Amino acid sequence: MQTSFGTGQANRESTDLAFTDPLTGLGNHRRFFDKVDRLISDRADDPAPFTVGILDLDGFKPINDLFGHKAGDDILVQVAMRLRASMDGHSTVCRIGADEFAFLYPMVFSEEAAAEKSRMLIEILSAPYDVGERTARLSASVGCSLFYSGDETTEILVNKAETALYHAKRSGRGRVVVYTREMEEAAKRVTRIEQALRRAVSAGEVEPHFQPIVDLNTRRTIGFETLARWTDRDLGSVPPTVFIPIAEERGIIGPLSQLVLRKATEAARSWPKDLFLSFNLSPSQLVDQNTGLHILAILDRTGFDPSRLEIEITETGLMNDPASAEKIVEDLRRVGIRVSLDDFGTGQSSLGRLREFHFDKLKIDRAFVSSILDDRPSEHIIRAILAMCEGLGMDVVAEGIEQEAQADRLVQFGCAGGQGYLFGKPVDADATLGYLRDSFRGALRAKAI
Repeated sequence: MQTSFGTGQANRESTDLAFTDPLTGLGNHRRFFDKVDRLISDRADDPAPFTVGILDLDGFKPINDLFGHKAGDDILVQVAMRLRASMDGHSTVCRIGADEFAFLYPMVFSEEAAAEKSRMLIEILSAPYDVGERTARLSASVGCSLFYSGDETTEILVNKAETALYHAKRSGRGRVVVYTREMEEAAKRVTRIEQALRRAVSAGEVEPHFQPIVDLNTRRTIGFETLARWTDRDLGSVPPTVFIPIAEERGIIGPLSQLVLRKATEAARSWPKDLFLSFNLSPSQLVDQNTGLHILAILDRTGFDPSRLEIEITETGLMNDPASAEKIVEDLRRVGIRVSLDDFGTGQSSLGRLREFHFDKLKIDRAFVSSILDDRPSEHIIRAILAMCEGLGMDVVAEGIEQEAQADRLVQFGCAGGQGYLFGKPVDADATLGYLRDSFRGALRAKAI
C-alpha cells in the first residue's frame, strides 16, 4: 500500500517532469509562464517593474545541418549551462523552443539595465562550443519587455518580448531590442499589410514590372528583370522593400512569386525571341524542394521557353541551406534555365560558391557601381570581379547605372551588360511593349541611315 508521502512525492516528480525540458534540464515553456504568473501575482498590490526576455540563437539551423543533430543537441546543452550559470539567485532561464530561451529578471527595473543584461548573455554565448574535435561559434538575438502595470498578463509580456525579438532579428545578428510602444504600432501595421497582401495574392492583384538589361557597348536591350509591384485599394502603393520581407517572413512568398512569374512569362511571350526574362527567387524558396517543380509547371502552362528564363539568387539565399539550393539550381539548369548570382559582394557567401554552383551570370551590386567614379576601392573590386568572371566563363551585368560616365567607365573595364535608370525604370507590361516598339523603330531608322 502506497503511503500519502509516497503519493505526494510521485505527484511532485510528475509535475517536475511536466515543467522540465528533457534535453537541457532547464524549465520549459510551462515553467516559464508559471514563474512570470507568480511574480505578477506577488506584485499585484505594488507593481514594481521587472524584465522578461526571449533569446534566439542566430543561424542555428545551418550549424545543425553542418555538424548533425547530435552535435546540435550538445551545443544546446552547452548554451543552457552557460545561461544557467549567468543567472543570479532571483533570476530564471527556461528553454521554450528548439533554439529559443526565455529569461526572467525580477530585479531589473529599467530598459537600460535590461539591454545591458541581454548584451552580457550574448557575449557569454559567443565563446566557441566544443563539437567533438571541432569548434563552432554562435551569436544570439534578444528581445525584452518590461512589466509596468498590473493590467499586463504573462502572455502580453511574452508577446511584447517576441515583437522586440522580431525587430532584433531583422536588424542583424547579435542584437538586443527592448519593446517600445512604437514597435506595437509597427507590428500592427505589418499585420495589416500581411492581411491585405494575402488577399491581393489570392485575387491576382500583384503585377510584374520590367526593367531593361542592355548590352553596354551597343545599348541594345538584351532582356528584362521582373520586379513585383503592388497597389492596394486601401493602403495605396506599397513599396517592394516593405511587402517582400513581409511575404518572406509570413510564408506568402511562394504564392506571390508564382503569381508574378506566371504574369511575367505570359507578357514576355510576345517579346522578340532573343530577349530573356530575369526573375528573382527569395531565400526561403531555395530551401523548398518544390520550387523547381512550380517554376517548370508555370513555364509549361504559359508556353514560355525555359532557355529564355534566367533565375536570380542571392549569396545570402545560398547560405540558408546550401545543399537544397544546389539541388534546385541543378534542376533548373538541367532544363535550360540560366542561373545568375545577384548582389555579388554584399552577402555572406564565399568565392568557393562560384565554383560549386556553376552560375551562368554574375550581377555586380549597385553599391559598387554608384561609387565607381570617385572611389578607388570600388573600381578595383569591379575590375577584379570582371577578371574573375572572364576566367570562369561567366557573363556579367552591372546594376544601378544612373550616369553615362558610369556606363563609359564600365565599358572601359570590359563589362558587357548593364542595368539601371539610365536605360529605363521598371514599367508594367503594356509600357514595356511600347518601349520595345520604340526600340525596334529606332533600330530600323539606324539601319536606314
